[in-house]
Amino acid sequence: MTKLVFAAMNPGEADAIRQGEPDAYGQKPERSRAVGTFPCRACLGQIKDGEEMLLLAYRPFPKLQPFAETGPVFIHMQPCGPYRAQEVLPPMLDSPDYIVRGYGHDDRIVYGTGAVIPVQKISVRAGELLERDDVAYVHVRSARNNCYQCRIDRG
Repeated sequence: MTKLVFAAMNPGEADAIRQGEPDAYGQKPERSRAVGTFPCRACLGQIKDGEEMLLLAYRPFPKLQPFAETGPVFIHMQPCGPYRAQEVLPPMLDSPDYIVRGYGHDDRIVYGTGAVIPVQKISVRAGELLERDDVAYVHVRSARNNCYQCRIDRG
């Protein structure tokens, strides 16, 4: 089976946003205090009730093209460090299911790869997709809102 690496947002991108750089839409991120918990895309952990957070538009693709989806994500306001347990399902994935979808070397969706998968089977499905030559990486997205959660690469 293919070794999996769950990847968070690039730490440099998260730090730049925290230091005032604009988001993917050229906007200043919205700063607030969490009421409940929210998934942090910078550390793949949870933003806990009462912690400061940023809401921003994020495009997890290297360049603009028709499949380069941009959407809302949350990150801790304070630096939280990168995700370290790269082969372990991130703690922020706490919903019952997610969309798991493969992308090609051209950063476009590989048709037929997307499916709603129970959270406990994400690793199995991602491993199957990453065994394919036409799949370069996998995204995990919200099954309800299609929001980007994290990326899965070959280890």
